[in-house]
Amino acid sequence: MRHLPLAATLAALVNASVWGLSWIPLKYLEKHGVPSLWATFFVFLLCSVTVVIARRNAPRELWKNKSLWWLVIAAGGTNACFNIALAQGDVVRCILLFYLMPMWVVPLARWLLNEPITISALARIALAIAGASLVLGEGTFIAPIPHSTADWLAVAGGAFFALNNVILRKYNSTPEDARALGMFLGAVIIAPLTIFTLSFTAHPMTLNATSNAWLVIVVFAVFVLVGNLALQYGAGRLPANVLSVLMLSEILVATVSAWLGGAATVTMATLIGGALIISASLLAVFSKNSSAH
Repeated sequence: MRHLPLAATLAALVNASVWGLSWIPLKYLEKHGVPSLWATFFVFLLCSVTVVIARRNAPRELWKNKSLWWLVIAAGGTNACFNIALAQGDVVRCILLFYLMPMWVVPLARWLLNEPITISALARIALAIAGASLVLGEGTFIAPIPHSTADWLAVAGGAFFALNNVILRKYNSTPEDARALGMFLGAVIIAPLTIFTLSFTAHPMTLNATSNAWLVIVVFAVFVLVGNLALQYGAGRLPANVLSVLMLSEILVATVSAWLGGAATVTMATLIGGALIISASLLAVFSKNSSAH
């Protein structure tokens, strides 16, 4: 660790901090007339436009590489589910349930990458399930079945993120610009489709933004772009296992900030369950056969 490039390490921590603090603008916008799906759409639309301006070949490369269309769906599902969960639920619970991702990677990597299911992989699943049981049971080991919309969405977001990572690994030879655009564009496509679907239900997401909300959206988009650039910088200069460990600092940033901001309840059960879930992630990071990055 002592030989790690300082700038790359800080870049990875910047990205983790951006997402660890993303609950703040999401909850603010939710209270000021911009439901989380609308916020997701506008933020990622601005990011997509920026990528297209900076990398004019990206749309053509994305269109040519049809395999990356699955990445668009996975990335869009990740952001739509996770952002709604953060905006409407307990921040710490949502973050921890999202980080059940290593559990989902095991069957997905077996399916799409033909990776073997090892003892280490089964141990990760067991740790993740035990952690989820404690978090969802609030101190009691129960069947790890979410019992609120925010919990369900956080779990679904983690599953989509696992799929996102496995797809990135499967098609890592495709152009980087196309992959970056695909990940941003996913939210631009999935978010409005979900908004349209919800318009026929009893809980439509109506846009009624204040002038300050539009400013927050622009600032949020800038931070998301900075975070993405920081991640790309760090990923290109750090070992994958080190990068993955640094990314787990998102949990710490989210937990401390949410606790200080009154957006989460941190109990002993949450801490113990969270430790088990983080242990599953660390096991995935240092497992030779792991594909969870």
